Amino acid sequence: MLLEKIADYAIGEQSSKLPADVIHHAKRAVIDWYAALLPGSVVTPATLLEQAFAEDLDRGRARLATGRRATLRAAALINGAASHSVEFDDIYRDAGYHPGSPVISAALAAAQASGASGERFLRGVIVGYEISTRLGEAIMPSHYKYWHTTGTAGAFGAAAAAATILGANREQFMHALATVGSFASGLQQAFRSQAMTKPLHGGHAADAGCWAAMAAMKGVTGALDIIEGEFGFGNAMSVSPDWSKATRGLGKNYHIVHVTFKNHGCCGHTFPSIDGVLHLQREHQFTHKDVKRIKLATYKAGLDIINNANPEGDYQAKFSIQYTVAHALVHGSVRLNAFLPARLNDADVRAAIKKIDCVADPELSKGYPGQRAAQVEIELNDGRRFAHFQPYRKGDPELPLTDEELNDKFTELAEPVLGKAAAAALLKQLWGTEMLANVDYDTGAGTKRAAG
Repeated sequence: MLLEKIADYAIGEQSSKLPADVIHHAKRAVIDWYAALLPGSVVTPATLLEQAFAEDLDRGRARLATGRRATLRAAALINGAASHSVEFDDIYRDAGYHPGSPVISAALAAAQASGASGERFLRGVIVGYEISTRLGEAIMPSHYKYWHTTGTAGAFGAAAAAATILGANREQFMHALATVGSFASGLQQAFRSQAMTKPLHGGHAADAGCWAAMAAMKGVTGALDIIEGEFGFGNAMSVSPDWSKATRGLGKNYHIVHVTFKNHGCCGHTFPSIDGVLHLQREHQFTHKDVKRIKLATYKAGLDIINNANPEGDYQAKFSIQYTVAHALVHGSVRLNAFLPARLNDADVRAAIKKIDCVADPELSKGYPGQRAAQVEIELNDGRRFAHFQPYRKGDPELPLTDEELNDKFTELAEPVLGKAAAAALLKQLWGTEMLANVDYDTGAGTKRAAG
């Protein structure tokens, strides 16, 4: 049974000697999660969720990003949604999956609620990443036609992380994942509007994982064949899942060291095209005013989601390849300010959008999900033509963000929320997580609040 093999790995990892690079990359994942969490915590839907779940706040031992006390489940839910809101959270490419939002949100809430050490917290994060990324791979790529992997595979990752931190035994661990399998959800339709639902997928997965683990610790049982059973998770949500991928390399080849950290504040499917356009612009020193036409060829699974030449509002703009590439061409980057009203209505950006043509390339489409590539062709008004093949995205394992670049990303996103001194202090704590007696991180008493 699949859950037996997964549980054997997880229980062993509670006391295993973890490789130094795995611990290092787990800390990188937590730092990157906080970089996405903090700006997401002061905008909708997180600010509205604080109102909706007020009775679960200002009590309990877990904390929201702002330092506000919360019950374990409320912290997992609200932080999970907040960390997936500004589209700066990490990606496990081969599963089309954002693991940080559900896994770290659940892990931190469970660790704070139980008074766990920094080392135990990191073990929970690692177990959650290793299990959920593999389950995500096993059901891809067919799963992604209708389902959002962050909400589905993420629920298993959250349950695995929470169960590890709460000290589940083998039987309890299996039942935590067995139970959460019935509640793994998140539909792709949520991507295709200005709705706030997509970030809630990460929050729901974190919450469902936590309560499934909490219930299992008290003896609540689940269907142990929920993953591969005839009417289970795999058959319901994918075509011909490959369960060999679900356990391959567990405890030996750690997926957490191969995570992508975002370098742009938008949907990751837009990244290879953004990177390719910026490469050509740097190399040939032209401006947006010099451009006559841009052709972007990329993979179909991504283009199906991001092909929107007339986005309405900030959320749709984050999922528009035309808008994000045009913004990069005009302003040199796609950071949080790219989605402010002034930028969304920028005449130069809107004019550049009209110069962009997008096509799904059959060969690049075959490489998905293992490769996210784009072929960029630009013609200038003076007749010059330039082309560039972008095989990977900046931030992918092949082109990773360095620790220094990750620090810079954290500082850029955290300082406006926490202030300079508090952001620097938190970053120092995060790099020393494995040495902490507990992970009740100090996010600073002067945290700013903003209406969403």
